[in-house]
Amino acid sequence: MPHKPRLLALAGSLRTDSINKKLIRAAGEAAQSAGGEVTLIDLRDYPLPIFDGDHEVAHGLPDNARKLKELFLAHQGLLIASPEYNSSVTAVLKNTIDWVSRPLPGEVYLAPFHDKVAALLSASPGALGGLRGLVHLRAILGNIGVLVLPDQLAIPLAHEAFDSNGRLKDSKKQAELERIASRLVSVTGRHHA
Repeated sequence: MPHKPRLLALAGSLRTDSINKKLIRAAGEAAQSAGGEVTLIDLRDYPLPIFDGDHEVAHGLPDNARKLKELFLAHQGLLIASPEYNSSVTAVLKNTIDWVSRPLPGEVYLAPFHDKVAALLSASPGALGGLRGLVHLRAILGNIGVLVLPDQLAIPLAHEAFDSNGRLKDSKKQAELERIASRLVSVTGRHHA
C-alpha cells in the first residue's frame, strides 16, 4: 500500500480497566498489523468540561479540546470502541465529539470529521455487546461527515472475552476484529490516496 493511513484509536470510556479499552488496544494492534499507522489515545488524558456554549464564548476552546482537534485533523481514519450506557453512547464520547466539532476562526465547519473513515466496535457484559449504542454513534458520526464502515463488531459477555494477552478468546471474534481493522486500513488508504 503506497499510502500508510493514519488511524486515531480511542475508547469511549474513562475507566482504567474498561473492557472497551481492552478492545481498542486489540483493534489497534490488528490495524497496525494490517499496515495502518495507529495512534492510541485515552480520553482520560484529555479531561474536558461538559460542552456549554456560554463557556466557549467566555473562555474559548479548552486546551484539551484543541489537542484532540489537532489529533483528529492529523488522522484520516477513526477506530472507536464505544461502551453502551443506557442504550446509547457514553457522555465522555459525545462530549469529546461536541468539543472537537467546534470550529476555530478560519476553519471549515466540521473539519476534524469531514472525509474521515471510521470503524465501530463495542464490548459489554450484556448479551448484545453494546450494539444499541453503536446505532446512535453511527448516526452521530454519519451526520457530521464521517464515512462509517458498515462492518462493526459487538462483543457480548465481554468481561469473560479476553485472554491474558488481551486477545479475544473466541477465535472467530478475533478473526472478525482483524478483518474489520484490515478493512478500515484498506478503505482509508484508498479513500485518501
